[in-house]
Amino acid sequence: MDYSDDETYDYEENDNLSYYNYSDYETICEKEDVRSFARVFLPLVYGLSLVVGLTGNALVVAVYAYSKRLRTLMDTFVVHLAVADILLLLTLPFWAAAAVHGWKLGEVLCKIVTALYTINFTCSMLLLACISLDRYLSLFPQLKDRFLVRIFKRNYAAKLCLVVWTVSFFLGIPDLVLSTVKELPSRKVCMTMYPSSMAIQAKVSMEVIEVLLSFLVPLLMMLYCYFHVVRKLLELPPENRGKRWTTIRVLLAVVGVFVLTQFPYNIVKFCRVLDVIHTFIRHCQTSKALDQAAQITESMALIHCCLNPVLYVFIGSSFRIRVLRFAKAFGQRRRLAQRREECGVEISCNSHSQSQKTSTFSI
Repeated sequence: MDYSDDETYDYEENDNLSYYNYSDYETICEKEDVRSFARVFLPLVYGLSLVVGLTGNALVVAVYAYSKRLRTLMDTFVVHLAVADILLLLTLPFWAAAAVHGWKLGEVLCKIVTALYTINFTCSMLLLACISLDRYLSLFPQLKDRFLVRIFKRNYAAKLCLVVWTVSFFLGIPDLVLSTVKELPSRKVCMTMYPSSMAIQAKVSMEVIEVLLSFLVPLLMMLYCYFHVVRKLLELPPENRGKRWTTIRVLLAVVGVFVLTQFPYNIVKFCRVLDVIHTFIRHCQTSKALDQAAQITESMALIHCCLNPVLYVFIGSSFRIRVLRFAKAFGQRRRLAQRREECGVEISCNSHSQSQKTSTFSI
């Protein structure tokens, strides 16, 4: 998560988050301007994402928890998506504090927070792929004898989500095991340190796997499934034209937001992988530009956690009905509690008044 380095080292020493080896100059690449940018930019974006994202995703979990029943496979995916986004968002205050003061929370929290970030980010993206596949299969009943359709049923919901969480957890194991607190000349950073004997191979392999599972697989799944969904919707009779185009616009928005938030971040990650392999970045200014690009594009990728409730839940009529029921029930409970409180106060006052009258009569 920290993309600014105090010094530039050879990759074999594994002392540095960017892993650059500059052969055309001997001076140290000082990146104080990159860190200054991060101290302002990251806490602002992370704080805003935390407030907006927690509000939306917590509402999703609360509404489904109130209904006490997940009626469809889509409901199960949406709830797990909200939980993954909440856990991911809860790591942001740690990274915001680290951007300002450096990492001061110890190695145990470093391992936990880094692993939670990787696990929940991957899980969120894989659940998006599952949601798109579920929408596709629901419109093609002729596939009911196929294996995927048999798997994508409500009674398999928990098992499917368990598979997604398991894959994500295994992807977070290297961060859980290898993350450590590195003390640099001006501050401490929380980072993943690979053994020098396998540093390049391990780093490249993990980055490639993350790009595949967190971007390419969900994107290809969305494009394939939603293309067929849109084609199916266009075959509907003219009287359903309004509903048809509304659904198509929603699907286009889903794909468009995913590409806009995730594509730049993964392009930067891919550039980092190429640099690890071929060391094509040989100038300090280029390294600084790539660091800032990583900070900006990763922040954009995290914004998707805030938009998921809108894209996948709030726009659905069934969920809007659930929200209205939840709000109505919450309002009724609140009014009932107020009435009980008022009645309690009134009874207390009446009892006090009655006791006063009785004492006066006795006298």
